[in-house]
Amino acid sequence: IQKLCDRVASSTLLDDRRDAVRALKSLSKKYRLEVGIQAMEHLIHVLQTDRSDSEIIGYALDTLYNVISNDLEEEEQEENSAKQVDDLGSQFTEIFIKQQENVTLLLTLVEEFDFHVRWPGVKLLTSLLKQQGPQVQQIILVSPMGVSRLMDLLADSREVIRNDGVLLLQQLTKSNAAIQKIVAFENAFERLLDIITEEGNSDGGIVVEDCLLLLQNLLKNNNSNQNFFKEGSYIQRMKPWFEVGDDNCGWSAQKVTNLHLMLQLVRVLVSPTNPPGATSSCQKAMFHCGLLQQLCTILMATGVPADILTETINTVSEVIRGCQTNQDYFASVNAPSNPPRPAIVVLLMSMVNERQPFVLRCAVLYCFQCFLYKNQKGQGEIVSTLLPSTIDATGNSVSAGQLLCGGLFSTDSLSNWCAAVALAHALQENATLKEQLLRVQLATSIGNPPVSLLQQCTNILSQGSKVQTRVGLLMLLCTWLSNCSIAVTHFLHNPANVPFLTGQIAENLGEEEQLVQGLCALLLGISIYYNDNSLENYRKEKLKQLIEKRIGRENFVEKLGFISKHELYSRAAQKPQPSFSSPDHMMFDHEFTKLVKELEGVISKAIYKSSEEDKKEEEVKKTLEQHDNIVTHYKKVIREQDQELEELKQRINTLTSQNEQLQATVTQQVSQIQQHKDQYNLLKVQLGKDTQHHNSHSDTFQMNGIQTEEVSKLKEELEEWKNKHELLQGQLREKDSVIEKLNSSQLEMGTTEHSSQTSKSGGLEHNSELQKELEMLRTQIQLQSAEISKLQMENQKLQVMNATADPVLGDSGATAATSSELEARLQQEIKELKSEVKALSEEKESLKQHLDSSSSTVAILQDEKSKLQREVAESKKEQDDLLVLLADQDQKISALKIKLKDLGVPVEDEDDIESGDQGDEDEDGDEEEQD
Repeated sequence: IQKLCDRVASSTLLDDRRDAVRALKSLSKKYRLEVGIQAMEHLIHVLQTDRSDSEIIGYALDTLYNVISNDLEEEEQEENSAKQVDDLGSQFTEIFIKQQENVTLLLTLVEEFDFHVRWPGVKLLTSLLKQQGPQVQQIILVSPMGVSRLMDLLADSREVIRNDGVLLLQQLTKSNAAIQKIVAFENAFERLLDIITEEGNSDGGIVVEDCLLLLQNLLKNNNSNQNFFKEGSYIQRMKPWFEVGDDNCGWSAQKVTNLHLMLQLVRVLVSPTNPPGATSSCQKAMFHCGLLQQLCTILMATGVPADILTETINTVSEVIRGCQTNQDYFASVNAPSNPPRPAIVVLLMSMVNERQPFVLRCAVLYCFQCFLYKNQKGQGEIVSTLLPSTIDATGNSVSAGQLLCGGLFSTDSLSNWCAAVALAHALQENATLKEQLLRVQLATSIGNPPVSLLQQCTNILSQGSKVQTRVGLLMLLCTWLSNCSIAVTHFLHNPANVPFLTGQIAENLGEEEQLVQGLCALLLGISIYYNDNSLENYRKEKLKQLIEKRIGRENFVEKLGFISKHELYSRAAQKPQPSFSSPDHMMFDHEFTKLVKELEGVISKAIYKSSEEDKKEEEVKKTLEQHDNIVTHYKKVIREQDQELEELKQRINTLTSQNEQLQATVTQQVSQIQQHKDQYNLLKVQLGKDTQHHNSHSDTFQMNGIQTEEVSKLKEELEEWKNKHELLQGQLREKDSVIEKLNSSQLEMGTTEHSSQTSKSGGLEHNSELQKELEMLRTQIQLQSAEISKLQMENQKLQVMNATADPVLGDSGATAATSSELEARLQQEIKELKSEVKALSEEKESLKQHLDSSSSTVAILQDEKSKLQREVAESKKEQDDLLVLLADQDQKISALKIKLKDLGVPVEDEDDIESGDQGDEDEDGDEEEQD
């Protein structure tokens, strides 16, 4: 090995170095320690210097992999202990990664496309991550594009490299959220799901398993990636994984493993430990894409392996937990039996059947708990199957309630416990159902009267059954009685219950019984805390005195503390899923641990309280209840008022709509009436024409009467227009006078500075524009006056025509022709007059608009004038200041000149200096001319 290392270090020929590295590779498996110690430095040097030769790089990487990797052959594993092997690989890895450049170099080599370089590079990097994961992860994370370069391995067309790339990414993403996020955003989900589909989903080989493990790494406890997975619509792509056929016999071990991992991946997305919002959105997505329906199909399918069925039940549990839509769907699922039975009933049958596997029974219990979690509707359906009115008298079908009762009173302690916990979940946080369950009566034996369910539970307790059964029943009773005073009264009504509980708590029993004692103490504490003092013999104060005499307060509180100190209690409090190593450890339910936490401290305080404090507390409770009642009353009143307001608003809306409709109909009818009037007038005229030969004189007179009415109307309209015209002319004259004043004031201010002139020019421009508009207005008014004179002329013509119509009356033969001509001409004239009146009204509107615009421009000009005046005043002030300053300066200069002359210094006057300068300039000019 030493000689080979020397050859690698000193040989100038590449072939010699390559042969030496190949030889080291062949020795590296057997003599791992020696090669690692002596050759590592030389091999790293080869990686740095001989990049051009892929063969020597490949040998060097393989040698380093053999040295660092712990994947030894079985014989070697037998010879060396596992611990020594782990230490050796870890130590060599530490030496290699001490120089971070080595890992960066390895990342660049993995980018090479050459198979002999890329593949050993991937294997070596995977081995480094296995040995010193966190350190190597950190180096890759800080190296530029480190993770992105490794992601390219998934796109490699060579399956060996792609598959080993998946294994590398598995190691890279372990317990590192930052890398998990980068890998996810580098499109890992898309690529991995494509690989799983290509490989045949659950029927695929070990590659599918590796991809699923990598997906689990990316999604587990990583809310960001879970959200990205959901938003990217990848949940929909999981549905084909769970498509199983009718024939489910002979599943391969790999298929079982793959399906198991797939189910676990679904559970990762809807885990109760995830944020509630994220879990809820994933649950909804699973329902909408049909994934839940597919899982329920597997649940009800035949021939599915037991472990897959168990995991499917657990998965369905978490998909429906706390999601009303999914819970409702699950309640509607039926098993493919004859007659069809609800899936819940079929599952409960498995739970209370002692021949079923323990893990399967636990899974069914979890499924039932998840179905009832925050599902008051489901709870009500389960409890209703126990109530007398709904029990099926024929006995053809078994209900969920009957199965639970059967399990509760069977000889199998595990069934007792499961049924008790399941029934407790049906009552969880539902006071109404707790009261309803008190109505349930059980027939014990023929001839004996029925016994209530509550009484039967206490009877079994007092019979001294197994610890598991008693713990289950005590948990059920504690849940039932908590926050339900009526149930407490029913419980205390049986005179045997309190003596039994005090007797159990007072005894000094073994460790197993301590748990039962603690639960008895809790039940008695609940009977005190939620006692409404309706039973005289079992008032709060009397029960406290009884505890003081029989047990002692300190002893009672100590026994109560046994529950939370128990190891099995701590395990159950960790997560909702009931997971027990053996049936003997099945003691506590997760939801019950929450109840214990809530009540333990409260009961301890209640035991030590005096009667006066209790009274005060009751008074406070009563006042609070009264306040609550008042608040609820007002809320109800407000709600009713809101409803009334809504109704009134709706009525107003309907009435307004009706009013609008009625108005529309009225206007329509008015127009119709007008039309009828017009038609009536026309008919009258036509009738007049028909009777002309009989009474032409009167008819013509009637026609003249109609014409005179029309003419009088037109005269009135003309008078109105004249008045309006005069008003407009008056307004225009006023505006003209204002503008002339402005012009005169602006002309007076014409001697100001240049700056004020420039600003004023804008005002003059505005003025000129205004004058133009005035000119336009004048022309329009002239046109209007011309039109009015024209109308007056036409009116005069009409009057003349009316006057000439009278002498014609004598001639009866000519009257018919002249009257018809006159009528036609009159109608035409009336039409023309109407159109002209319309045109005049339009002209009036436009004149008004022009006047408005001119008044606004006048206002603008007045503003500008005031601004200009201010500016002129400011500039005058500035000029005065400057003149004062100049005068002061001249006085100072003259004073200084006098002083200088007094001192004997020759001083030239400004005029002399100027004349001297002028003389010099003239001389210079003469010289230039001569040149």
